[in-house]
Amino acid sequence: MSSQASPTDEHGRAPAGGARGVAQMLGPSGFGRGLDERHFDFMDAQYEWRRLFAEALGTFFLVLVAVGGGMVNARFGGTVLPLTAQVTAPGLMVGTVILFMGTVSGAHLNPGVSLAFALRGDFPWRRVPGYIVAQFAGAILATLLLEALLGRQGTAGLTLPGPGIGEPTAMVWEVVLSVGLVSTILGTSSGAQNIGPMNAIGVASYIALAGLFGAPVSGASMNVARSLGPALVLGDTTAWWVYVVGPLAGAVIATGIAYVLRGPGGGFYGTRAAAGTLGWLWRPGPIEIEVPGTPEEARAQGDAMTPDGSRRD
Repeated sequence: MSSQASPTDEHGRAPAGGARGVAQMLGPSGFGRGLDERHFDFMDAQYEWRRLFAEALGTFFLVLVAVGGGMVNARFGGTVLPLTAQVTAPGLMVGTVILFMGTVSGAHLNPGVSLAFALRGDFPWRRVPGYIVAQFAGAILATLLLEALLGRQGTAGLTLPGPGIGEPTAMVWEVVLSVGLVSTILGTSSGAQNIGPMNAIGVASYIALAGLFGAPVSGASMNVARSLGPALVLGDTTAWWVYVVGPLAGAVIATGIAYVLRGPGGGFYGTRAAAGTLGWLWRPGPIEIEVPGTPEEARAQGDAMTPDGSRRD
């Protein structure tokens, strides 16, 4: 979900061989600071801890706002934060996180999003478990902090079926909302749309809109980590299965819809958005040259670089 939406052929397909094929397409000199093939590998373990930290940090901020809104409102009498503010704030936070660190990890912040990107072929399956663990860690840490600062506030901040809503109804509701969220993420991250930083606005808007009309029914979670992390910390796992089955089923359905709309994934922009560009288009430290935004720019920049990373005259 990086805000910099990963090289393709003229049809938008990734080169054969995945990341290795990308490196070969860009030429032997690569681009950046003398990057070699190793730095084009999205699975490069030397950057994994940064990606995982980014996922934990981003999910921490998301849950801090999503759960914190309800807990703050309950702590101060139940009237200081209207429902519209509580359901809009998480969307704004997700948009902010995508913009400030989406290029590090892809800013999934949601197990369903990681699953969808992997099913789509835009993200390596090998990295999915680590991302999910990091997302849950961020959610749990945020809830622990809120509990320490505000105390327990009953079920405030948890996602639960609304009054008179049965668990099966809430589950179907979560499926529908999650289909829309993941469809928005996959669509704005694809080469077909390639809207760059605008994808943060699209995703944030959808989360806010879904919350405005969906929160009274199910809490509008759309995120397993956002629901289960706080539930485990606060000791209330009521209807927990609703918030596992609903978001994950919605993610799978949205992946099928993406295939119908745009065919198979694994292209330049989808991969770049899902995996981020850390260790591929840039490395930690000062960025000495402009980061290319398209396969053509990457090839041109590679042709202009010498093997040691300096620019040809």
